[in-house]
Amino acid sequence: MEQLRAKKGFICDMDGVIYHGNRLLPGVKEFVEWLYKNDKKFLFLTNASSKTPRELQLKLKRMGLEIDESHFYTSALATAKFVSRQMPGCSAYIIGDPGLFNALHDAGITFNDVDPDYVIVGETNNYNYDCICRAVHHVLNGAKLIGTNTDMTGPSENGIIPACRALVAPIEKTTGKIAYYVGKPNPLMMRTGLRLLGVHSEEACMIGDRMDTDIVAGVESGLDPILVLSGVTTPEIMQQYPYRPRLILNGVGDIAE
Repeated sequence: MEQLRAKKGFICDMDGVIYHGNRLLPGVKEFVEWLYKNDKKFLFLTNASSKTPRELQLKLKRMGLEIDESHFYTSALATAKFVSRQMPGCSAYIIGDPGLFNALHDAGITFNDVDPDYVIVGETNNYNYDCICRAVHHVLNGAKLIGTNTDMTGPSENGIIPACRALVAPIEKTTGKIAYYVGKPNPLMMRTGLRLLGVHSEEACMIGDRMDTDIVAGVESGLDPILVLSGVTTPEIMQQYPYRPRLILNGVGDIAE
């Protein structure tokens, strides 16, 4: 634990680590206070694409946590950055919520339901059969398929729910095309997180609740991989993977203690 506390940079997942739905997890306030008190550099890096950093900031504020907007980075922002660098001024058919639409718009990517360059999919509550058919049509006509992240499921106050990859799956199956996923564990997103913190990978840790995104992202990017049992992964699920976290905690509150 002392090795963890000595790290300069802390990259933390959010859903399942900081909160479930609209409920702050135990020990989170103490953990954030510890980060500020010890002058640690930290970033809440989430695969969720539905909310903007400002919305995430306000969400935590309603839960009693005051954190500057600069401490948030989402897969929507990472996707917008990637696509705009691949094809500046391109257009996309977008399936997602305002966080994704805003990020793409700010990066100069326009919505197009006629002949888009890309089909970009993120989490949304407005997913329906018509969306799938339109996306399939565009991909078969040459649009490149992008997913904001590889999460198949996510935690909620009511249990496990479908996430981005589950929404992309029907489009992949129908078209035979495999999407490119930008969020964790893609090293693109991890390198951006490290640059935002201004620290080297050996000086940072990746704290998350998922083996298939957070922990493998830490392992493959050279960050200290720390698993918390407050979200999706259980000790039984962890045994199914060939890689391991260096440390397993009940929650981030263990670090402050």
